[in-house]
Amino acid sequence: MKNLLIYFIFLVNTIAFTQNKLPQIILKNLEGANINISKIETNNVTVFSFWATWCVPCINELEAINEEYSDWKNETNVEIIAVSIDDSRTSSRVKPLVNGMGWEFPVLFDLNQEFKRAVNATSIPYLIIVKNNTIVYSHAGYTPGSEVELFKKIKQYTH
Repeated sequence: MKNLLIYFIFLVNTIAFTQNKLPQIILKNLEGANINISKIETNNVTVFSFWATWCVPCINELEAINEEYSDWKNETNVEIIAVSIDDSRTSSRVKPLVNGMGWEFPVLFDLNQEFKRAVNATSIPYLIIVKNNTIVYSHAGYTPGSEVELFKKIKQYTH
């Protein structure tokens, strides 16, 4: 029984620790190239925003972020990466939507939702802030104005 308790404590600590590190998962970008997310080089902070073409709040959030992105990048050098969780049935809608919206940040495909599951995102929109390959903040949902709070968090981790 004592060994079982020690194993359980070890397992919980291991899970808690690994959930903070960015997982080693390979996703595809819009051009079809493989991108290992744990190897994405950024000079400071990266925000991964999980979304889907059928999720109106997700699109609203990314559109609000896009409107501020160049200012945010100039001030904090933040990198925004949109991660589509569209499956094989709806993934063909991603590139036309992104091009139509004129989003200036990279978009990756998480077709099997492996990345989404690895960061314990249970709903979308969902975003995480990553610094030094470690998840330092996460947030689910979107309401108009949430991008202001997001930028405050970004500045907190960049200054």
